[in-house]
Amino acid sequence: MEEELKCPVCGSLFREPIILPCSHNVCLPCARTIAVQTPESEQHLPALLHPRSPAPAAAAAAAAAPGPGAAAGSTACPDSECAAGGGGGDHADKLSLHSETDSGYGSYTPSLKSPNGVRVLPLVPAPPGATAAAPRGAGPASSSLTCPQCHRSASLDQRGLRGFQRNRLLEAIVQRYQQGRAAAAAAAKCQLCDRSPPEPAAVLCEQCEVLYCAACQLRCHPARGPFAKHRLVPPPSHPGAPGGGGDGGKGAGGGRKLPTCAEHDLENYSMYCVSCRSPVCYQCLEEGKHGKHDVKPLGAMWKQHKAQLSQALNGVSDKAKEAKEFLVQLKNLLQQIQENGLDYEACLVAQCDALVDALTRQKAKLLTKVTKEREHKLKVVWDQINHCTLKLRQSTGLMEYCLEVIKENDPSGFLQISDALIKRVQVSQEQWVKGALEPKVSAEFDLTLDSEPLLQSIHQLDFIQMKLPPVPLLQLEKCCTRNNSVTLAWRMPPLTHNPVEGYILELDDGDGGQFREVYVGKETLCTIDGLHFNSTYNARVKAFNSSGVGPYSKMVILQTSDVAWFTFDPSSAHRDIVLSNDNQTATCNSYDDRVVLGTAAFSKGVHYWELHVDRYDNHPDPAFGIARINVIKDMMLGKDDKAWAMYVDNNRSWFMHCNSHTNRTEGGVSKGATVGVLLDLNKHNLTFYINGQQQGPPAFENIEGVFMPALSLNRNVQVSLLEVSLGLAGPMQPGWNTHHFKHPN
Repeated sequence: MEEELKCPVCGSLFREPIILPCSHNVCLPCARTIAVQTPESEQHLPALLHPRSPAPAAAAAAAAAPGPGAAAGSTACPDSECAAGGGGGDHADKLSLHSETDSGYGSYTPSLKSPNGVRVLPLVPAPPGATAAAPRGAGPASSSLTCPQCHRSASLDQRGLRGFQRNRLLEAIVQRYQQGRAAAAAAAKCQLCDRSPPEPAAVLCEQCEVLYCAACQLRCHPARGPFAKHRLVPPPSHPGAPGGGGDGGKGAGGGRKLPTCAEHDLENYSMYCVSCRSPVCYQCLEEGKHGKHDVKPLGAMWKQHKAQLSQALNGVSDKAKEAKEFLVQLKNLLQQIQENGLDYEACLVAQCDALVDALTRQKAKLLTKVTKEREHKLKVVWDQINHCTLKLRQSTGLMEYCLEVIKENDPSGFLQISDALIKRVQVSQEQWVKGALEPKVSAEFDLTLDSEPLLQSIHQLDFIQMKLPPVPLLQLEKCCTRNNSVTLAWRMPPLTHNPVEGYILELDDGDGGQFREVYVGKETLCTIDGLHFNSTYNARVKAFNSSGVGPYSKMVILQTSDVAWFTFDPSSAHRDIVLSNDNQTATCNSYDDRVVLGTAAFSKGVHYWELHVDRYDNHPDPAFGIARINVIKDMMLGKDDKAWAMYVDNNRSWFMHCNSHTNRTEGGVSKGATVGVLLDLNKHNLTFYINGQQQGPPAFENIEGVFMPALSLNRNVQVSLLEVSLGLAGPMQPGWNTHHFKHPN
């Protein structure tokens, strides 16, 4: 937490911290050193014409000489800003400094660096007589202050730095932290001293976890031999731990005077302006400064923001726990890498020693490769440990700081910083992205030495980098069935470095028969259509590369639907087709015929479905039937070789396939008509019905394969799927697989 309590400019603990408009904090004395003042008359001058700082002697004389009228007022100024800045009235808050960004000649202005690495421009004294009178023709000076963290500039008004609010919560936490650190440092005693009482501890050994005074450290823990690699650090202090440092916030506000409004000294804060993100008093509201703003009770907003911060902290706390476990995993990984590296070296030496003398020089090269591989893995893991440790330390410090803030009972002070803290905590939580807590390397060495080649190949002896791919892992949460279609998904195990060129998916026949290949390719997601309804299928997958085929995955069992159901498929429909009513009603935006398919595919059994003509204008020719998945969709159904259909007008109908018209039959459709489609894949034929009566002979014979319900129509027709079931009046016969167009609940 100590990093949260340090000023970004001076690097020390905050002294009289103020809140900048960007929600960052800075010490009041440091704010004076980074403030910039530019007279309006100089703002439009070229950068090189800006006046330089006066000579050191002149500057000192100017600083020592008080301005006219300052004798009475400046010496008696009770304000803390005047006292800290050494007097000077408002001029102390508007020091005439020149920054690289504001002056235009930053390359000529020397700069310093704070202990935290933030660039800070040196204090430039004001020109002589600047407080007395401005030169003729010069406008008023405009002062600004640039945040050292986010580099946003904030303009200062006539109040100067007093216009920024004091961060009372941060000031109280810093005070408790200093008290707790002093108490912890005083309590740290040497654990090996023979004296009574023991001497104060000077160092702590991180490996031994023992506190030593200076004498005991030289005697018991010398910096040589097995202790040479141990790390000695200063004794720890935990002012933020429970029971250590401060009163836990309970009594911090008990005897503290309630904060008063910065503009109305006699009024306490009672409301919170959401627009300004600042507490206000009743007098501020009566003056109309926040008349159109969203103003809410102070206590309610205090509780709301505390709840938001606590909720965000829970997420960061969970990630911190995972990070600690991850660090343990990484340290174990280091040991495994060391052990596996030694095993590989021993195996390599044994193989090389068994070969002829010609292998001697090659053996050294191979040992170098193993060493490089091990060093690479160790370096990657150490880098990951250091990175994760840094992130964890930052998150822990932020958590401890936020917990101290939550303990405070000062609503207005809390609300001054709560928005920024909530955002910081949320950003801290988001930094633990997916994959950040997974090792980047494995402990295994993917190096295999082939010692079988003939003597002529010894000089080309090298490690075989490629192994057979491992077993794929089926992602059961993504595997599913829909009607008579099954979808399977899989992935490779983590930390797999062996290349995979493709996968082979196998499926049995749904009756416990032999497996057959249904997919070969690089994708890890596959959908198989046209299976049997009410059947159980077993599926498995394996990977392959140039070294061969890997082992099979575990078997997954998939059950197809007992009852077929489908709707129109928006993903495969022509773009002019418009679907509504949960994809059960189809219309068209074009005068040309467009095709839409159903979401089910059939290869076995007897299937029947009905379609209702909702609208029929100007005697169009809608077509009803079946089609392959790759049917042409911008012409009437049946004009290509991928569809079998009946097209019908208001008087007669025709069967059509490959643009061949057959079996003209009297009797058409109108608004309210019902068209039935019977697909009998046991007899391999297709039959049509209009209003319950068979329309002509069986339309098509000897059809085999996988078919999908299909329809073509133009803008003069609207058609809806009907939900049918056995037992209704009409042409349905026992044994037909009638189709429900809504998923059964």
